[in-house]
Formats: sequence, structure tokens, C-alpha cells
Amino acid sequence: MKVAVGTKNKAKVQAVKAVVTQFYDASIEALAVASDVSEQPMTNEETRQGAINRARHARNEGNAELGFGLEGGVTLIDGQLYICNWVALATPQRIYTAAGAQLPLPSIVADAVLAGEELGPVMERYAHQKDIRQNQGAIGIFTDGLVTRQQMFEHILLLVIGQYRYE
Repeated sequence: MKVAVGTKNKAKVQAVKAVVTQFYDASIEALAVASDVSEQPMTNEETRQGAINRARHARNEGNAELGFGLEGGVTLIDGQLYICNWVALATPQRIYTAAGAQLPLPSIVADAVLAGEELGPVMERYAHQKDIRQNQGAIGIFTDGLVTRQQMFEHILLLVIGQYRYE
């Protein structure tokens, strides 16, 4: 089975490989595709749409049976900014979606994002580390490494694959 994932982000691609190969004999191609949303998605809806767009683009550009889109963003809930994460699975027939962990951001991080900065660079300054997006992610920082970005996306990938297998 040919599978395409709409990103070159290491944590996201590794999550797709780890989960998909549990269930399918698949060749997985990572493609840099557009999300067609903001660089920093600011709502659950925008983050979900970015995942859907990446899944569709990946499946089409990769000429794949399955296309995956993984998108991280933020969302405001009762005045508190949370990280949010969505995965979409595109097949020729339909789109499956699922969301993952949501965790509040400390005000020093939230204020910078709400002022227009992207979460990735803000997190690098906050944690004094490089390439956080490619590795543990904000969730890894704020859970003291108990849940990494890859692990979080693996959980959501299981949710969309489960939906796909159910039908």
C-alpha cells in the first residue's frame, strides 16, 4: 500500500511510520505540502482544516491510496490559550479526522503567540532549545517529557485508522 504524509516534520513522519506499519505493509512517502491555513493556526477549526488540506494534498501529490495530514495549532478556551492537534486521513472516498491532547500554555508563551508569533520559535526561546517542533514539541516540554509530540500524534493516528478500519 502506498501512503503519503503531508509533512517533512520528523516527529510527525515518525508517528505515521510507527502507527501505519503496525497494520499495513506500506511504503510511506513524506511530502512538503501546503496546509492552506495560517502558519500558526489559531483555532481548533483552522487546525483541523489544515490537517484535512495536508491529507488531501499528500494523497493527490503522492498518488497514494492513503494520505495523512497532521497539524498542530492553538485554541482559546475561556480566555486560556491551549495547544491543539489534529490528524486527517484522506482516502479516495472520504476524510477521517480526530483531535488529540489539549494543554494550557503558560501566559509568557500564550501572550507571545496571541501577539502574532508562531508557537515553535516562542517555545525555542522559552525552553532554550532548538528544533522543538521536530522533536518533543510543546507537549513534551510541558509534560516534562512524559508525552512527546510523536507519541501524541501516534494516539491521534490510531483514532483515524480505527475509523477507517471500522468501515
